[in-house]
Amino acid sequence: MAGTATHRRTTEERTTASNIKEVARQAGVSIGTVSNVLNRPNLVAPATRQRVLDVISALGYVRNDSARQLRAGHSRTVAVVVLDVANPFFTDVVRGVEAALDGSGSMVIVCNSGEDSARERRHLDQLEEQRVRGLLITPVNSGSNARLEQLIDRGIPVVLVDRGAGTRNRCSVAVDDILGGRLAAAHLIERGHRVIAFVGGPLAIPQVAERLAGARAVVAETPGTALEVLEMPALTTVYGRRAGDQIATMPASRRPTAVFCANDLLALGVLQEMTRHGLRVPGQVAIVGYDDIEYAAASAVPLSSVAQPREQLGRTAAELLVEEISTGASHRHRQVVFEPELVVRESSAAAVRHRRR
Repeated sequence: MAGTATHRRTTEERTTASNIKEVARQAGVSIGTVSNVLNRPNLVAPATRQRVLDVISALGYVRNDSARQLRAGHSRTVAVVVLDVANPFFTDVVRGVEAALDGSGSMVIVCNSGEDSARERRHLDQLEEQRVRGLLITPVNSGSNARLEQLIDRGIPVVLVDRGAGTRNRCSVAVDDILGGRLAAAHLIERGHRVIAFVGGPLAIPQVAERLAGARAVVAETPGTALEVLEMPALTTVYGRRAGDQIATMPASRRPTAVFCANDLLALGVLQEMTRHGLRVPGQVAIVGYDDIEYAAASAVPLSSVAQPREQLGRTAAELLVEEISTGASHRHRQVVFEPELVVRESSAAAVRHRRR
């Protein structure tokens, strides 16, 4: 097997060298000049550079970048590993990553862990084999991750996204989710709600646990209020509908008058079920989501949500990664924390009177 790989690499490098020689011959320059045009064009006189580019275009030459990367020991690829590629929150984060890396010569690939630690590890194994230049990741678990530590020890820069590092030996970009939970709960209590349902899960996801902790703290500080927790297996509209059905079918005397969801997908599912059961939003049940994805404002009842700077998260994480790649051992790790902001829309705008229980 090793012999086959060696033969293939040698063949690729030989083919690349042959193509470069032909470009150099027809352009009347050295192979080194062709290499400079491809990799360091500022070192080549404009007229010569254009002559080489014209020959490259005429021959249809495409350089073998994989062979170059093998010689360099790393690729130009930056990997982003997200919890759920179907969640628009992560789509916006990746958009921020791409914006920050645009023009840098790096290629971005996205891997979906699906909130599965075994699948996450397989991705990390494959990315290391591909010699990725750096890694941006929202880990499945909040505790120590031995595989990530191995990558760092082996010289692959790692930046945590939407997750605090918990240590100063790596960079991270996160949002204060405890504050976000406090903002949502305080808003609902100010509107007159005394019994609030929290829909989220699994609680092993740190962001979910922190949003719940923030809401619990506000309720604990406010006499006469209560928080009921509905833990779901995943942060999707499917489980939002399931939670919504549980809430809607409760006796009116026991039913919470407000629901705080750990993300907008859950909140949209809850909203669908309230509508299906004929419950008015926000007249009978107020709803607040989290993330403020595009669909939140566009839903049938515009959804109040705790907004995160999604693209800025991705952009900042990518900038930290590029900085670490560039500076190497002298890099100073930073843990950046953004503050969320409550966006109030129709789903929680109405005030309610205190209801006897």
